[in-house]
Amino acid sequence: MSEAKVRSVEGSTEPTVKLPPLRFVTAASLFDGHDASINIMRRILQSLGVEVIHLAHNRSVAEVVQAALQEDVQGIAISSYQGGHVEYFKYIVDMLKENNAGHIKLFGGGGGVIVPEEIQELHDYGVSKIYSPQDGMTMGLVGMIQDMVDQCRAAGFPNRDVSKATEDDYLALSNMITAIERGEMGSADLAALKLGTDRSTPVLGITGTGGAGKSSLTDEIIRRFRVDSGDTAKVAVLAIDPTRRKTGGALLGDRIRMNAIYASNIFMRSIATRHSTGEVPSYLTDIIAAARKFDFDLIVVET
Repeated sequence: MSEAKVRSVEGSTEPTVKLPPLRFVTAASLFDGHDASINIMRRILQSLGVEVIHLAHNRSVAEVVQAALQEDVQGIAISSYQGGHVEYFKYIVDMLKENNAGHIKLFGGGGGVIVPEEIQELHDYGVSKIYSPQDGMTMGLVGMIQDMVDQCRAAGFPNRDVSKATEDDYLALSNMITAIERGEMGSADLAALKLGTDRSTPVLGITGTGGAGKSSLTDEIIRRFRVDSGDTAKVAVLAIDPTRRKTGGALLGDRIRMNAIYASNIFMRSIATRHSTGEVPSYLTDIIAAARKFDFDLIVVET
C-alpha cells in the first residue's frame, strides 16, 4: 500500500509498521496572491508521503475549514502575507472548534510580516505553530515541514462513531469514507452498508486526460443544479487523483477549479488511489454506497 512507514531502528526486532497517510489542506490566505511559498510547502509535504488538498491562493476561512472537514484532514497549512493574519488564524481556530474539529492542527507562516509578539499570541490562542524566519534558518524548509508531519503523527487519529449519523451529517460521511480508505470497516460492515442503501442515487462519471476541463465541467454541473433547484438539490463530488508510488504522497487539487461547491447542500471529497493499480481505488464502490446513504440527489465521480 502507498502508506507512510515507521521503520524499526537498527538492531531492533520491531517489525515495520504501516500507518495511514496524513492529509493536509494547504492554501494562501484571503486577499493574498503570494502563492510561491505555499506551493513549495505542499510539494515537500507530498514528498514526505502526505496527501495534499491544495486550494491555491486567496482562500477564505470558510473555504479552508469546509475543505478540512469534508476531506477529514489532520493538518492545515496556511501562508499569509496580507497583514490580517491574527484575525485570520484565530477565526480558523474558532470555526474548527465550532465544528468539533479542534483535533485538526493549524500551521502557518508569513515571513517577517508576522512579528514575534503576534506569533506568541496565536500560539496561545490555539494555533499549533507559526514558523518565523528564524525557524527557517535553524530548521530549514524540509525541517519545518517534517515538524508539521511529526506533530500530526504524534496527535494520532480521532475515534470515529458514525452509527448515529443523519442524512445531513456530512462530517460523519467524511469519517465513514476515511474508515473505508483505511480498511477499518470489515467485510460484514461493508456488505451491510451496501444492503442498507434504500435509494439508487444516480452516479455520473467524468473522465479525460489532464487539462481536458473535467473539474471545470463538474463545477458548471454543480452550479446549474444549485441555480435550478434553488439550492435544494444535494450533490456529492468524489474527485480521484493518483498517488505517487515512490513517496505515497498525492496532490489532490481539484478544489482549485471548483467555485460552486461552497454551500451546505454540496459535499466534495478528494480521493487518492493509494495502493490501487488502476485509475480508481478498489474501494470506490464502497465509498459510493456510503454516499448513497446520505440522500444525495446526484453523485459525481471525477477521475
